[in-house]
Order: sequence, then structure tokens, then C-alpha cells
Amino acid sequence: MSSEVKVPALGESVSEATIGEWLKQPGEAVAADDPIASLETDKVSIEVMAPVAGVMGAQLAKVGDTVTVGAVIATIEAGSGAPVAAAKPAAAPGAALQAAPVEGILDEAAVLSPAVRRAVLEYGIDPAKVKGSGKDGRITKEDVIAAAQALQSAPAAPAPAAAAPSAATGARREERVKMTRLRQTIARRLKEAQETAALLTTFNDVDMSAVIAARDKYRDLFEKKHGSRLGFMGFFAKASCLALKDIPAVNARIEGDEIVYHDYVDISVAVSAPNGLVTPVVRDCDQLSFAGIEKAIADYGKKVRDGTLKLEDLKGGTFTISNGGVFGSMLSTPIINPPQSAVLGLHRIDERPVVRNGEIVIRPMMYLALSYDHRLIDGREAVNALKIIKEAIEDPTRILIDL
Repeated sequence: MSSEVKVPALGESVSEATIGEWLKQPGEAVAADDPIASLETDKVSIEVMAPVAGVMGAQLAKVGDTVTVGAVIATIEAGSGAPVAAAKPAAAPGAALQAAPVEGILDEAAVLSPAVRRAVLEYGIDPAKVKGSGKDGRITKEDVIAAAQALQSAPAAPAPAAAAPSAATGARREERVKMTRLRQTIARRLKEAQETAALLTTFNDVDMSAVIAARDKYRDLFEKKHGSRLGFMGFFAKASCLALKDIPAVNARIEGDEIVYHDYVDISVAVSAPNGLVTPVVRDCDQLSFAGIEKAIADYGKKVRDGTLKLEDLKGGTFTISNGGVFGSMLSTPIINPPQSAVLGLHRIDERPVVRNGEIVIRPMMYLALSYDHRLIDGREAVNALKIIKEAIEDPTRILIDL
């Protein structure tokens, strides 16, 4: 007797997905609720779980195929099946990690999260030789990257007696890779934003001295009390809330021939994921404390790393903050996240000479960029909104007294 494996509900307005990877192969033993396949939707990756225990049967769709909600993609047959290969014993203390061929990694990677599986395959690391730092000893993406870095720094193995002939010098190659569904969606939405909105960007710079001093003074106490680090994003989120409350158009959206204003602030925070940029939403940001904002952002970062981000995490959002500074960006013109009407771009902090009280001094400075839809937001409103954010960061007391 066989049981059907169907494509689960993917979220509101999402009716189809792409088979990203088969995590179980025909003939393998499967436990109930084991992940057997990963699906890529327009926004996130979703794992399909086995409805019953048994043996992995036929795979009715190939990697890359588009499938709809409710479609049967595989069967689970009765029986015990062949057990998945047991993990290899750990290497002796002090032994260097050895890179494993991709073919030998696939079965062992099947029990890992999608993000970790991709990292294992990308870096060619044997997961059985990686010590997990996650919950219940699970391997995280960072564990795989650390193992790869350790491998690179280990002494090189002696060269074989007869090396294989290398590719011809000067050979030119091309590789064609199908865009993931997420990347296609990102491309489409960004192009739609450019074609629909009247995009304009205004700039300012901000002296980060006060925020840096506050973080240095309270970092350890904050982490000890709240269990999360005190980052820059909490300051910018709270400063943005001040600006959005004072200038409602920056927190609004256009819908048909109407303007929809929000009396709440849901901030989308741009996070880099393996397949592209995602923007999980910190809801009711104007009502949250610094600790609440930092915890929410940290939780989303973990979900992105573990590949457990859900569609619900990405819904809504009235304003976006994107921090290109973590990658070294000095200046950029971010594109709004439709149907939102504005996005704040943060950049790297550089020590630069500035004039204070008639004297040239060195200060940690950051460029800020606010891109906005000029159909809804006037230039005066955009400039004032960015000015409010700048003033709140340079004098964080303003955040406390709502000024």
C-alpha cells in the first residue's frame, strides 16, 4: 500500500513552486515527518514532509519542475527500506578536515536544513566531520563555513606523483544556470518598481559618534539582560519610526487612485539569503523596545541561515531598511519594495574630517540614502524625514523623548 505525497499549502496567493531538491531517494527508509523534498517558491524555500513512515517510492517530478498546490509529487511505500548511510566516525583529535567529493556528501546532507545543504555542497565539506553548534548539536551554515576556512588554512597535502593534465591555457568557458524562482521574483519586482514608481533618492550624512558611544557603554549590560546584542539597526529602526510618524506619507502606499496611510510601523529589514535578498518584517516597530527590535532581527537572521523563514515572515511591511554597509558599500540608491513608498539605505562607517565649532575634527561618518516614490512623497517631505533620522542618530535622546 502506498501513500501520496502532495505539495502543501504555500501561503496566501502562492499557488505553485519549483522542485528544488529531492532529500530522499527511492528505496530509502523514511520516518513520518522526515523532510523528503525542498520546494522553492517566489519568496522562500519550503520542505515537504513525509506523511507516513515507510520506503521512499516513486518521484513523480524532477528537480526544476513547476508543481501546484495539492499535486502528487511522490509516493511512500509500506516497508522498512534501506537505511540512510550512518554518519562516519569523527576524525581523530587534531586531524585536519578533508574535503569530500560532492557525490559522497549528498546522502549525509539530506538530513540538514536547505541552507546548510547548499553550503555543504558549495564548499565540498563532509558534514560527518563538522561539529554542530546549533540546537541539539545541529550543524549550521556558519559551522560549514568555519570548517571550510579551517581546511583552507591547513597544510596542503603532498602533490600526487602524476598530476592530471590541466585545462588548456587561455580556455574560455561559459555556464548557463537557470534562475531560481526567488531570483526571478526579485528581478521582476525590482523592474516593476522602476517602471511604476517615480523613483528619486535624497542623501545626507550622519555622525555616528553618539550611537557608537552608547553601544560601547551598554553593549555587555544589554546582552546580559536581554540575551541579544545591541546593534545599529535598533537605533535606525526607532529613528525611522519618529520620521514616519511625523511625515505619514513616507509610511504610506498608493493603491489605485487612493493613498493608504498606516497608523502603525512595520519595518521590512533586508537580509541576504543564499538565493538572494529577502525582507522579513519587524511588526509594530513603533511599539517595540530596542531589545524587542534586536531580538526580532536576530531571530530572522537565524531563520535565514537555517532555511526556516516562512511566508508569513515576509508579508506586509510599510517601510524598508537596507544595510549595504555590512558589505562595504559607501553609497547607493536603494530601490523601494513595492507597494511601499520609501526605503532607507545604510552604508559603511568611515572616519572622515568634518568641521565642528569652526574646527576640523575626525568623526565616524555614514552616508544615508532615502529612495522614495515621488508620486506620493514630495521632495520636502523626503528631505525632512531623512533629517529627522539623522538628528535622532546624532542625539539618541530624541528617541527617548519622542522629539
